[in-house]
Amino acid sequence: MLIENKGIKTDTFYVPPFELSVGEIVVLHLFNGQHFYQTEMFLKDIFGGKTKDENVVVHKSLTFVEHFIEPKLRRLFYPVTVGEYLKKNANFDNPYATKIYEIDWINENTKVNTLSGNPRRQLSLYATLSKTNNIVFDLVAQDSKGAEETYEIVKDVVKNGGSAILLDAFEDLKNDCTKYIELQWAQE
Repeated sequence: MLIENKGIKTDTFYVPPFELSVGEIVVLHLFNGQHFYQTEMFLKDIFGGKTKDENVVVHKSLTFVEHFIEPKLRRLFYPVTVGEYLKKNANFDNPYATKIYEIDWINENTKVNTLSGNPRRQLSLYATLSKTNNIVFDLVAQDSKGAEETYEIVKDVVKNGGSAILLDAFEDLKNDCTKYIELQWAQE
């Protein structure tokens, strides 16, 4: 068992109990709206072991698949390339480090800021998966096809000994996961 959640309770929401073990994918439905980002960041810090919660035992920290953000001046004068991003963020001893190059038009010199949501998100996913197979991720900034592709990549990793928690805004994957948990909003 990697994560043992006995119920996360805040002033605004409650996450019902669940456990995450190797070979499982938990979809945690946070609902869509203005609260999503703040709730997501709070939970990723707990599951990543950065923030302690008395009701959560983290036996093995999960790694959040970060979104690529480039400072404006850097983007204007010296944009980050895919090769540079991978050198900084990937483990080249793992085949996932170069998996992004399977997309025909992406190479080491492709500027990351020219990538649309789907390949940009897959770039950060592959870099993370080159270092660990235990992740927390989301499908933000992806269209339905990209979200489906990303989810299939993660399902394959989970099937081969990984584990994942998807922090999701929609309930589309309710029937395509090991466990489906809905966040409950506190009554006012």
